[in-house]
Amino acid sequence: MPQPILQRDVAKGTTMDNQFLAGLEPEQRRAVLLRTTRRRYHKGDTIFHEGDPGSTLHLMTKGFVAIRITTPMGEAVTLTVLGPDDFFGEQALLSPDSVRTASAVAVDDVETITLGYQHFEELRRSDPRVDQLLVAVLAAQVRRLSSRLLEALYESADTRVGRRLHELADLFEVVTGAGRVIVPVTQADLASMAGTTRPTANRVLQELVAAGIVELSRGHIDVIDRAALARGAR
Repeated sequence: MPQPILQRDVAKGTTMDNQFLAGLEPEQRRAVLLRTTRRRYHKGDTIFHEGDPGSTLHLMTKGFVAIRITTPMGEAVTLTVLGPDDFFGEQALLSPDSVRTASAVAVDDVETITLGYQHFEELRRSDPRVDQLLVAVLAAQVRRLSSRLLEALYESADTRVGRRLHELADLFEVVTGAGRVIVPVTQADLASMAGTTRPTANRVLQELVAAGIVELSRGHIDVIDRAALARGAR
């Protein structure tokens, strides 16, 4: 894996709207940012592998990252795709012996700032209010997982495929702007994110193609009519 560019350049006064920092006061945010390191990755770089020691949290500032796991059959499947202002690797802050439970791969050129376990522990000791940050993040993760579990139990695979594609179209619109949105994921990626098979995802996509809502290309899906896609994803 190419080595990331490391740079201690998160200056005092830097503003950050990352979701991870949303619950902190301005002075707490500054304290966190002053302990971070900026990292840059190129498209296709593996930021970390499933099973690696987990020592840092990544706060995204640019680009998109796919979170992937390996199935018991040895296949790599995509769980989700994250964009600017998202974060990943938060379990690294729970213990100095944390292990990565998934791999993170740069979908395009990516920039993150990282916060290590030791630096986070320093913040917790100096300001116990920082604990609320991690509690809030973990609570949000539980809510998200519970929501996805209910969806898997009570919604059809067709609905789940439409919802994941709609979410991806919203995510990638920050790059492409209004109108056509190029979603750089494969049909296999979309299927795994929706918790279904590739043939099912392909059938749903072909129906959307016939309706003039999407176009299919090698390695990406082009959303033509986001309003119609949103209606079908409800």
